[in-house]
Amino acid sequence: MEGGESETMSLDWEQAVRKYENVIASGTKSMKMKAMVMLARYSKHAPEHVLARTIPILTEILDQDISNDSAPSLQEAAAYCLKCIVSRGDGGLAIEMGGHGATHSLIRLLPHSEGKMQEILIKCLLVVVSFCNASRTVVATNGGLEIIINLLNSCTNDTRRYMLEILSVLALRRDVRKALTRLGALHFVVEAAGTGSMVSRERACQSIGLLGVTRQARRMLVELGAIPVLVELFRDGDHKAKLIAGNSLGVVCAHVDYIRPVAQAGAIPLYAELLQGLDPSGKEIAEDVFCILAVAEANAVEIAGHLVRILREGDEEAKAAAADVVWDLSGYKHSTSVVRDSGAIPILVELLGSGTEELKENVSGAFAQLSYDEEDRMALAEAGAIPILIDLLHDETEELRDNAAEALANFYEDPLYHDRVSDAVNVPSFRNMQNRLIHIRASNEHMNRSLRRMSVEQLIWNPVLV
Repeated sequence: MEGGESETMSLDWEQAVRKYENVIASGTKSMKMKAMVMLARYSKHAPEHVLARTIPILTEILDQDISNDSAPSLQEAAAYCLKCIVSRGDGGLAIEMGGHGATHSLIRLLPHSEGKMQEILIKCLLVVVSFCNASRTVVATNGGLEIIINLLNSCTNDTRRYMLEILSVLALRRDVRKALTRLGALHFVVEAAGTGSMVSRERACQSIGLLGVTRQARRMLVELGAIPVLVELFRDGDHKAKLIAGNSLGVVCAHVDYIRPVAQAGAIPLYAELLQGLDPSGKEIAEDVFCILAVAEANAVEIAGHLVRILREGDEEAKAAAADVVWDLSGYKHSTSVVRDSGAIPILVELLGSGTEELKENVSGAFAQLSYDEEDRMALAEAGAIPILIDLLHDETEELRDNAAEALANFYEDPLYHDRVSDAVNVPSFRNMQNRLIHIRASNEHMNRSLRRMSVEQLIWNPVLV
């Protein structure tokens, strides 16, 4: 493969690769070194099928025992060529390398390498495991994870970033996550989520979310500083990173001990941005996490403030999503009514009369929930909700009719509003809801009486009830 860069376009690649194969097979060491220098140079231009033919030859050189040779290392040259080749294209050559066993060779050499050779091996391994699932399996099941962890424990130079990126790829495997927990190496996953390329940080963040499903790992991750790392990526990352970080934070905060720390780290405004954004997945993540965070009253108050802003300023979809969260918050038992105190009710009443069908359904659902509380009923009535709810009894949407009927049934039972709701009594949807609520309350009362009559021994004796 000799020749200058100007000859690249007219080079006979078939002839060049045959010459390379002959030199490697029978040439002197200096000839082999020169051939690999040219291969590395031309790797940017050679067709991929030509480069693929050199991979088994280079892999064989990596497997040779030439460690005692005082001349410039053929292994280092071969590793460098592989690094150049694997960086070409869309990952096809990386898969080709994995198929020829190059990953085994890289892992075998890595613990005994240092300096430039170690850097080349690590960069090559990173690309291979990023594109080749079989190579990830090789590394994970042949001691490669332990090698990476040992190197991370002692490495402080620039190659540390690449090793963390390798770890972030491997950590997407369940067996690797279990091993990282067992080996006490979860701090490397947290570190990987906070440094390196955005793609690598996203992978590590996703791994944190997967790890955080178990109580033990979640506690360990929080103690290792995962919350501020995830919040930073949530705040500064691209759109995909925000979704992954937001979802992983939701997993982490799914325990009462971590609800406030997540909020105190500044997550609530970031979820509000997701809720107001255009991505349906982001809205869904924000709604789910808000419902978790709102268990703490201080969080609920902050969340409600953002919801009010979205109800005022957001587009119709964002308002519908915000109203859905308000619906959930309406059922929380805090020391005060967070929804009422936030000033959301007058805005919701206005939206109930003019919003989209989805928005109306969510608002009416919130009103149905709020109507069970005396002070909330008063706030709803003062904001003008009753006549709008009566009109909705004739709506075409069943859920909307049911929500309105449930709210009005609670108003009807309140002496203060009984007469104002009397116009609804003869509407079929209202009567049906009244009967349904009567049956539900009777059933609940019967259950309460039955439980009061049962002894502790009876509860313990019956495994179904326990």
